[in-house]
Amino acid sequence: MLKKFDVICAGAAIVDILLQPVSKNIFDTESYPLEKIVMTIGGDAINEAIIMSRLGCKTALMSKIGTDPAGRFIEDACNESNIDHESLRVDTHVDTSINVGLVTETGERTFVTNKSGSLWKMCEADIDVSRFSQAKILSLASIFNEPLLTGKNLESIFMKAKKNGMILCADMIKPRLGETLKDIEKALSFVDYFFPNYDEAVLLTQKHNIDDIANVFLTCGVKNIVIKTGKKGCYIKNSDTIIEIPAVAGITSIDTTGAGDNFASGFITGLVEGRSLQECGIMANVTAAISVQSLGATTGVKNRSQVDELYKKYLSLQYKGQINEEN
Repeated sequence: MLKKFDVICAGAAIVDILLQPVSKNIFDTESYPLEKIVMTIGGDAINEAIIMSRLGCKTALMSKIGTDPAGRFIEDACNESNIDHESLRVDTHVDTSINVGLVTETGERTFVTNKSGSLWKMCEADIDVSRFSQAKILSLASIFNEPLLTGKNLESIFMKAKKNGMILCADMIKPRLGETLKDIEKALSFVDYFFPNYDEAVLLTQKHNIDDIANVFLTCGVKNIVIKTGKKGCYIKNSDTIIEIPAVAGITSIDTTGAGDNFASGFITGLVEGRSLQECGIMANVTAAISVQSLGATTGVKNRSQVDELYKKYLSLQYKGQINEEN
């Protein structure tokens, strides 16, 4: 059956205000001049939707915003990126979430977030499950990012996605409210591809060996665990295989904001195109590598040709003689 969309992205759609470079003595002076203050689109779900749209996927967004300038900024971004936002819930009783990102010279960042904003108010009722039949893949952009989307809520959402034959992908952030693996264990049993980074995975599993970490998630029922290992690249494991894919060499990181969202976008695009696990992992590494060279989550990856060029360069430099590209 022909689907209207390749991917539905569910999760946060907010506005990021990024300050760079910031050091720990920012409060020691009355005036703190910066090289850059940038307002960009942010939030895991809209980041993924924008990047996947630029990579050639047909995407739809499910999130929550308010009736304010920040909300209109998000709607405009959807229109500019050809993202379907029919299921973007507009709530007159909440403010659209705005995050202030403090970015260091090395690209690491800390976010200041509004706890009364739309991200914190998004709940299961904001996920339009009636549209699940219209897409091949559901990407839950970050487990734990919306506190009202509990493990039980996710289990309900994921079960409905599976009933509609969807491939289910999920990323995560570190728990906000002390949640544990037990809280999401049943929900994870529905997940086909899970994208935690190494530190997040350690926190959930209480393991440090990456193979032991992967086994914990596989035991929960995750079909393919894809662990982001930062400058090392990524580690992929399922019941049949283990694949370690080195990161792109020679990259100078300016801002890691949204790097994980870009990674997931590259990987999921590979899935849409029917690529192998290894090729999906390379696509993910390449997309993330481009993203960290610009300030903001969606400013680095501008088009598909940009990603394809680095993908080919990556194969020639790091996997020469080891991978026979069949695409």
